[in-house]
Amino acid sequence: MRMLLTGSNGFVGGHIAAAARRRGWTVLGLGRQPAPATAVDQYVRHDLGEPLTLNEAVDVVVHCAALASPWAPPEAYQRANVDATRNVLDWAEGHGTPPVHFVSSSSVFYTAADQLNLTEQSPIPAPADQLNAYSRTKLAGERLVGRYPGAWSVLRPRAVFGPGDTVLLPRVVAAARAGRLPHFVRRDRAPVLVDLTHVEVVAGYVCEAVARGVTGPVNLTNGEPVQLYPFLFSLLDDLGVPRPRRHVSVGMAMALARASEMVSARLMNYAEPPITTFGVAMFAYSKTFDITHCRALLGEPAMSIEAGRRDLVAWWRSNGVG
Repeated sequence: MRMLLTGSNGFVGGHIAAAARRRGWTVLGLGRQPAPATAVDQYVRHDLGEPLTLNEAVDVVVHCAALASPWAPPEAYQRANVDATRNVLDWAEGHGTPPVHFVSSSSVFYTAADQLNLTEQSPIPAPADQLNAYSRTKLAGERLVGRYPGAWSVLRPRAVFGPGDTVLLPRVVAAARAGRLPHFVRRDRAPVLVDLTHVEVVAGYVCEAVARGVTGPVNLTNGEPVQLYPFLFSLLDDLGVPRPRRHVSVGMAMALARASEMVSARLMNYAEPPITTFGVAMFAYSKTFDITHCRALLGEPAMSIEAGRRDLVAWWRSNGVG
């Protein structure tokens, strides 16, 4: 099996590359950095915002490259998540139409409300109603993939965590250490339930999707919903990071986030604000998934949430981060 893996230098992409090579597959990694950040069999430097001119034959394409930051200029999301996907699909169509597996995001489902037991058939908000530019452009990428003339799948991980994370945990830990991470309080005081996905589970499921020729949309999680704040507090305790002490209502947090985003967009050239509406929504509302379809197609997750939490803590400590 010869795989073209875009975004091979990234958090998720790097783990997919390692999982694929453990299976004996040849990985042709593609990224924007001058040299590969993770072990691949061949590496090509390319910005997918531009058409891909690679002259290689592959058996499958895994498109993992994306801009996953919670805040950036809209044109940056368009280039990284929409234009790049179009360029990958155009290249694949002109090079034998191999199967394309698109690593999307469960955020395409999200609304500013509790959502429990989401499935692949759950309604997806229209582009104008998406929570932010990231989810909006991932949805646009999904729609492009859906028009690809070859076999395709759309794989939607939920809240990926684990060793090498550059997006989720570092922001939470930095905010907690600085005393800027509040405990968001809902008016109804209901607990926030969330599904999480360890990065090794994502990598394993992506490789299984390739091996089994899975098609269509599949939601990926560990399938073990947890209460957000007890899980977060336990993780912060293990990392030696103080728990948040300030309590802020969800309504107040949303108002502050909207104001921060407005200032960033108008006056700060989209510098990431200390709080975003998407971030507040992720801490304030339950998001859980029914992954019956995932397990039927791809099997059980390779690692439990608790084992994944221990794995993350060990990595964090061994790298001198915590």
